Amino acid sequence: MTTRRDALKSMFQGAGYLALGGMFWGELVENASASPLALRPPGALPENQFTKACIKCGVCVEACPYDTLKLAQDGDNTVVGTPHFEPRDVACAMCTDIPCVPVCPSGALDINLVSVLNKETKEQKLDINKAKMGLAVINKESCVAFWGIQCDACYRACPLMDEAIFIDYEKNERTGKHAYLKPVVNGDACTGCGLCEHACITEQPAIKVFPVDLVTGKVGDHYIKGWEKEDEKRLKEVDETRSDDADVGSAMDYLNSGDDIFNDDF
Repeated sequence: MTTRRDALKSMFQGAGYLALGGMFWGELVENASASPLALRPPGALPENQFTKACIKCGVCVEACPYDTLKLAQDGDNTVVGTPHFEPRDVACAMCTDIPCVPVCPSGALDINLVSVLNKETKEQKLDINKAKMGLAVINKESCVAFWGIQCDACYRACPLMDEAIFIDYEKNERTGKHAYLKPVVNGDACTGCGLCEHACITEQPAIKVFPVDLVTGKVGDHYIKGWEKEDEKRLKEVDETRSDDADVGSAMDYLNSGDDIFNDDF
């Protein structure tokens, strides 16, 4: 027969186990979230927003027809229970209907990020080429194409051939007969699907996909592409937000006017 004392003892033991479990889980999540290397499904929000919005339901994983996505487990160096993929094992197949995105119930996978607006019907149309799962980076030291060995495996595997990856032909001065066929990644077009990494022939892939923010810099608003009209509009918008534009302009006019600098009194 269970006494009141035994019941209280069991209750406190259970509370202790629960507290320890909570501490362990919290530490696990904290450590896992410290790694920025996870590649997310198409349409994923920025990493800090994604990990907050994702409810770890696994619906996107079930919807993936190629078993590309998997839920992170302890030791995967990302938040446990969140979807990610490792292209060297299974790359994203670039499904045109992107089945993993529309089923997301929390908005962690945003359908707007992988859609384009039809100007005629004013409707959103799915476009997997809009995805930014990551960015492929080539290690020139280990890529055999940069050694002069003919290889275009990554180029041939790219679903956006001649857009996301193109070949730069360069004469081999040493032999005078052959050409280097060097792969080059176009960051604007690369979706981060990882098919290039999956196809790479080297023991460790010489081309590897990383999260975009990890391998790209940020130029800053004060640098403008003067040859692009859209970028010039951005500069105008920035200028209009500055309250001291008139003062700066007056000061510049004064300094450049030459008055009192070169006059006949000197």
